[in-house]
Amino acid sequence: MKVADKREESHRLRVQADAISATLPSILVAAKRIAASVTMGSHGRRRAGVGDSFWQFRPYNKDDSPQSIDWRQSGKVDMVFVREREWVAAQTAALWCDTSPSMRYRSSPKLPTKAERAAVMMLTTAELLTDAGERILRISGDGRPVRAAAAGRLAVAQMADALAGELISEPREDAPEMPAFSNALPRHSTIVLFSDFLAPLDEIANAVRALSRLGISGHMMQVLDPAEETLPFSGRVRFVGMENEGATVIDRAEEARAGYIRKLNAHRDGLRALATSIGWSFGLHHPDHAAQPALAALHNAITGHRR
Repeated sequence: MKVADKREESHRLRVQADAISATLPSILVAAKRIAASVTMGSHGRRRAGVGDSFWQFRPYNKDDSPQSIDWRQSGKVDMVFVREREWVAAQTAALWCDTSPSMRYRSSPKLPTKAERAAVMMLTTAELLTDAGERILRISGDGRPVRAAAAGRLAVAQMADALAGELISEPREDAPEMPAFSNALPRHSTIVLFSDFLAPLDEIANAVRALSRLGISGHMMQVLDPAEETLPFSGRVRFVGMENEGATVIDRAEEARAGYIRKLNAHRDGLRALATSIGWSFGLHHPDHAAQPALAALHNAITGHRR
């Protein structure tokens, strides 16, 4: 791999991520954060608690100590007020982008591959999180943290470099369809997974439920090429698996379309049900659509924002 090629790819991904993140409303990164007891990063949670930032005034009640009374505010009206501070807690966000062979597919040269779009969405998420003061860490293709969590633009740049290297290099054909994520992730952190999630549902369930048992909250973003949704082929078609599955010839692809779509929808329903069962969120994106709506929904889920 040439160093110049890696830098060019890294720069291209970061430019795309910058363009997407710049169009997202700032309220998405100002909303309350996702969990009460995560381990790294510092930010306000938009709720009362221990911290330095003013949160709100509220009426005094019998459970409050006299020291909590704000006498200046109370003196303005005939009521006793307590001055609450915003709760400052910590958070680490772990990000994983599937760059396996199946993610290198695109149905048209005018479209990015699924892996390219997933990488851009992951970097956009990383930029928005670091802009909000969070720490991020990247999960490698085999499910292990690459380095310690870090904050700031340097952390995003390092993530972009690593992703660029993975996208330029040849994918491992012997890699598992869904990695067994390492239990080295910080407990009570959050993880965001970008993939086509076309692995068998039980393998996906084993991976994400293992994370859930560690107290890790999560978000699954499925990235599918539009042709994978609609099977827009007709006549005799030879389909070749990208991960050593072999080839299948269908004489009349149009006759297989309805059954294929039913199975795909059933698989997606299973993914949604899995996410719901462990308190995670699930989203869907197609590379022929703008990334902003899917990312806005994802950040609403990450921050716990409710309109």
